[in-house]
Amino acid sequence: METFEITGMIRLGQFLKLANLAESGAHARELVADGAVRVDGEVETRRGRQLVGGELVEVGGEALTVVATPS
Repeated sequence: METFEITGMIRLGQFLKLANLAESGAHARELVADGAVRVDGEVETRRGRQLVGGELVEVGGEALTVVATPS
């Protein structure tokens, strides 16, 4: 399983774009609205959900663990 480092907090939609799990903001919105995104094993429908580190984000068979680094 791969990890993705963040500094501080990031919203789910932004994370999907930065981690290359979505091609654009519109694509991220579509994935979330379609129920294709899971956070910690549960379908997440809030694109604005805050990720702070420790979460497992899954999209289309890919999984990334969010790792927070000190700012």
